[in-house]
Amino acid sequence: MGNAGAVTVRPAGAGDARAIAEVHVRAWQEAYAHLLPAAYLAALDVDARAARWEGLVVEPGLTVVVAECDGAVVGWASAGPGREEPAVRDRELEGIYVLAAHHATGAGQALLDAAIGAEPAFLWVAEGNPRAEAFSRRNGFERDGAAKHVPIGPSGMDAVRMVR
Repeated sequence: MGNAGAVTVRPAGAGDARAIAEVHVRAWQEAYAHLLPAAYLAALDVDARAARWEGLVVEPGLTVVVAECDGAVVGWASAGPGREEPAVRDRELEGIYVLAAHHATGAGQALLDAAIGAEPAFLWVAEGNPRAEAFSRRNGFERDGAAKHVPIGPSGMDAVRMVR
């Protein structure tokens, strides 16, 4: 299941934007194939995401970390102040993705630890993504009853909030 190479985690820099974008797109294609239309996922634009990540990795108050294996970025996580008003916690795990080939290697746990540690936080997880929800539960997050529809692609996706 997992790749045998050792995983290391470090803060992301502007030079990582393209690699983060590539993981972002591929991880979405892997994780959301059963939730979003195939045509939408196939059309995700790495260049557009890379341009966005160039700004995000240097944004004050935002923590962006990458997981590497054998010198290649295989995952990323980002955390910042809650994006909602009022925020249910001071920190939000805004995103965490690991390529499927590197599941069960410890990369996801190392990313979460580097991004938010053990502090109180919240996150949104796609409804119907049991792997992500189980990972969040293992790290002390529980559903708090909040849900929303996120406009992604032609149909969107339902998400539930988890808090610790």
